[in-house]
Amino acid sequence: METLSENAAFGGVQGVYRHASDTCQCDMTFGLFLPEEANDGPVPVLWYLSGLTCTHENAMTKAGAQVWAAEHGIALVFPDTSPRGPGVADDEAYDLGQGAGFYVNATEGPWAPHFRMWDYIAEELPRVIDADFAIDPERQAVTGHSMGGHGALTLAMNLPGRFRSVSAFAPIANPTASDWGRKQLTAYLGEDEAAWARHDATLMMRAGGFDGPILIDQGANDQFLDLLKPEALAQAIAGHRQEATFRMQKGYDHSYFFVSSFMEDHVAFHADALWR
Repeated sequence: METLSENAAFGGVQGVYRHASDTCQCDMTFGLFLPEEANDGPVPVLWYLSGLTCTHENAMTKAGAQVWAAEHGIALVFPDTSPRGPGVADDEAYDLGQGAGFYVNATEGPWAPHFRMWDYIAEELPRVIDADFAIDPERQAVTGHSMGGHGALTLAMNLPGRFRSVSAFAPIANPTASDWGRKQLTAYLGEDEAAWARHDATLMMRAGGFDGPILIDQGANDQFLDLLKPEALAQAIAGHRQEATFRMQKGYDHSYFFVSSFMEDHVAFHADALWR
C-alpha cells in the first residue's frame, strides 16, 4: 500500500492510496475519507462508484460528500472506474476501455486479463481497506453516479446482505436496452445476452429486487435521459413493490452540480441505515 496523499478534511482525513491489484493485474488507486470517529474504532462505510471517464478523483473533489460523511461519522470509498496503465487494453471511444469498466468481469479479449471490476469492487478492495483502515465491514452501503449508479444497483441486488442501503444519481438503469450498455456488455461479456442480465438494474429489480431501502435521484433535464432509461427502472420498482424513493429533479442535468445538490440527502439516507 502506497500513500499518495493525506489531507485533513472536516475533522477527518481524505487519503489517496495505490496498491498492486491481483484482480486487475495492475496498480489501482482509490480515495478514502475517514471521519474523526475512526480514531476510536471502526466506522460504517459508504462506497461511491463513479461514471464514465472518471477516476477516483472526480467525486472525491466535486461531490461534496465529505462534509456530510463527517457529520454522520461514516467513511467514504472512491474507487477508480477501471484498470489503467500502458499494458491495459483501451479504446479510442470514451465509453469503452480505460475509464469505462462498467463494473463487470470481462470474459472477452482484449479486456479479460485486466477488466475485472466486479471482483475488484466486490471482493479485493473491501479486503484491502478492511485490513489497513478502521472501517466496519458489517456496515456497508453503496451509491454511484451514471455508470456508477448502474454498478451500485447491480452490486447491491446481486450481493444480498452485503449492503444495508443503495442509492444512485442518474443511473444507467436499463443497459441491455441502451447504447450505454449493449456496446460495452457485448465487448466485455460477448454476444450471449443471458450473461448480461445480472448487470441490468431493471432486470434485476424484476427478478428479485433489493433487500433494503433504495433512493434514486434523476435530473429531469439530463441530456442523457434516452440512454439512461429511468422510466424502465421506475416501472420495475413499482411492479416489484420495492421499498424505494425515485425522484425526478426539475431543472437538473447530468453534471456534478446535480450530484452535489443532493449529496446531503443521500449520505443522510445511508447513515440512517448504517447506524440503525
